[in-house]
Amino acid sequence: MCGRYAASRRPEDLVGVFGIEKWEPEEALEPDWNVAPTKEVYAVLDRPVKDAATPRPVRQLRVLRWGLVPSWAKTPEGAARMINARAETVHEKPAFRRAFAARRCVLPADGYYEWVTGGDERRLEVEGRRKRPRKQPYFVTPADGAVFAMAGLYEFWRDPALPPDHANAWWATCSVITTEAERSPLGVAPAEGPRSLADIHPRMPLMLTEDRWDAWLDPARTDPEELRALLAPPPGGLMRAYPVSTAVSNVRNNGPELLTELEAPEEGTLF
Repeated sequence: MCGRYAASRRPEDLVGVFGIEKWEPEEALEPDWNVAPTKEVYAVLDRPVKDAATPRPVRQLRVLRWGLVPSWAKTPEGAARMINARAETVHEKPAFRRAFAARRCVLPADGYYEWVTGGDERRLEVEGRRKRPRKQPYFVTPADGAVFAMAGLYEFWRDPALPPDHANAWWATCSVITTEAERSPLGVAPAEGPRSLADIHPRMPLMLTEDRWDAWLDPARTDPEELRALLAPPPGGLMRAYPVSTAVSNVRNNGPELLTELEAPEEGTLF
């Protein structure tokens, strides 16, 4: 799954990486090292510009809210539960299939966080003794330092309680597509700890390599089978993972120190 990630790159940098043609500087977000559900995030998408003379798709950097609200939803209350869409079923689930066919995006990140239950706590669970599990967070990021481009979907939802011209009448929301975690060896593994992403968690955000960006973002592509082929996992060995402070577990903590690599997992954890 993907429940938290880091996104600290400046929009000016993303413009160059993704070939952005349009973005609004006044919508710039502050660097965020602890992105949580319902927060505003950057998304790269291809979409015609309103009132443009030529209605061609334009590569845009937009600000969306993480937690997809389907266009047919009566209320936005379920957004926090729609942060992820499974690659295996995204084409058929009512909440995602329309967006999968027509509204796909790339969510740029530095990487994502995932938690592993501590070894001592896991043994207590097996023995049936109650104790709140202590989990060790890991940060997963491209080994070469490139942008982690997560496959995503976006939707527009109209709030029926507000007039059409109200600033908050329309919600633009998104979801991260996830897939089975890689079982192949990490490109860079910690000296002590997991050897693969599957050792950390069975799911992971689907990373799109650069050669798939144009096809994934192209709104003219609507054939479900053709699109599903783009959801194949990337080549193995592209990622690294390392332990970070449990401070990231508190959403109120936010700063570059959250990405600082620990020499070893904190005491009492699994690895």
